[in-house]
This record gives sequence, C-alpha cells and structure tokens, in this order.
Amino acid sequence: MTIEADIILIQRLAAAADRAVAPFFRGNSAVEQKADFSPVTAADRAAETAIRQMLSDDRPGDGIFGEEYGISRGRTGRMWVIDPIDGTRGFIAGRPLYGTLIALVEDGRPILGFLSAGAAGDRWLGCTVGTPRTVLNGRPVRTRSCAGLGTARAASTHPLVFSAAGHASFQRIGRSVADMLFGGDCHNYGLLAAGHLDLVMEENLKPYDWAALVPIIEGAGGLITDWRGRPLTLASEGQVLAAGDARVHAEALERI
Repeated sequence: MTIEADIILIQRLAAAADRAVAPFFRGNSAVEQKADFSPVTAADRAAETAIRQMLSDDRPGDGIFGEEYGISRGRTGRMWVIDPIDGTRGFIAGRPLYGTLIALVEDGRPILGFLSAGAAGDRWLGCTVGTPRTVLNGRPVRTRSCAGLGTARAASTHPLVFSAAGHASFQRIGRSVADMLFGGDCHNYGLLAAGHLDLVMEENLKPYDWAALVPIIEGAGGLITDWRGRPLTLASEGQVLAAGDARVHAEALERI
C-alpha cells in the first residue's frame, strides 16, 4: 500500500467523521460521563463508528485504536489511531475549535496525521514519509522562527489538567514565555504547525490525543516529544511538549 493511497483514505475518513459530527454541533445531544469522568456524546460515537466502518471496508487487515471503542488488533503491523472529537467539552459548549484526529501508525510511530476542525474550517494533513510535509487547507505550512521562551507565544488546554508535579513544571514555563493562551485543544497544535504559536505543553494525554499531531508538527518543521525530549510512541506516558523552533524546545526542556 502506498502512502499516496493512505493520504487519500485519511482524507475520506476525516470527511466521513465531519459529516457524522455536523448535525450534533450546537444541538441538544445528551452528554454522558465515562469511567474517567470525561464527557462523551452521540457525536463522538457517530464519528468513530463512521471511521471504523470505512476502515473495515478499505483496510480490513489494519488495527484500530479509538477513544470510544478501544483497540481492534490487525495483522498488517499498521494501526489507525482515532480521537473522534478532541475537545468534547468545548464541543458541548458550542465552541468551534474541536477536531477529529486520525493517525496512521507503523512500528509504533505515527507517519500520517489528519486534524479536521470542521466547524472552524481548518484541516491539517501531515506526513513524515519521504520528504516531511504539512498542509493546511491544501497549502504548505511551516513553523516559525523563535529565539527562545522569552518571545514565545505558548498554549495549553487548561492548567488544572496537570498533576501537582506537572503543574509546577508548567508554572515555570508559563512564567518564562511572552504569552500563554488557554483552551483550543488540538487546534493549538495546528496553529503551531502553521506558524501562529511557538509552544504547546500538556500532560495526561492518551495516544489518540497526540498521535495525529506528530506528523503534523514534524512535517511543518517543528518538534513534538515527551517532557524528557524522547520521541512519542504508543507507550509514552502522556506528557507532551511541542515547539516550532528547536531553541524554544530545548529551553523548555531545561525549565521542566
């Protein structure tokens, strides 16, 4: 299977998820609470179901790891990792910055990622096979140059999601940057890839929260690692640090 065929498929998967989610946005979808106290709606389930059905037809041998329906082991060594709605809390509140995240993982590393922020009209595709590249709405994008934390514009979804130790690290970063924005969920990483943010720091993420973002950030020339600077894999602990410039990334690791 060629990467070009995978790119065509991942775009079809995202479009199917967009169609499944759209009728629920700013509607009256019931909200349930999962065992980990995170919310889930019919839109989350509809989007993941749409993606899984398409994969069962087009890639029946590939594995699937989705937030809502767990892991289906495949036989090809490839796995599609799905977050049907990243930013469900914002989605419930009517904010348009939620997104569907889809990644193709080979040998434990994401090689292809798609972020579809349907309500905002933004769609990122990142690929690390061959020449790394990232496009936003069909146009190539790159991270921007930033000399260090003192001039960096940073973002994180919410300060209360950090552990006690993680929050102490986050405060050191927050006091060092030029500006810190909250909210945005996966959209923050897309904005970093497009050169509008310089740093994103988060903790307690699952693979479906970040897998699609690795090719998007790396394809745009940025870095995304754990808090020790190690590459993210499906075995990573959920501490994520993304930066557009290696100098910002290195300085952030020192402060952490």
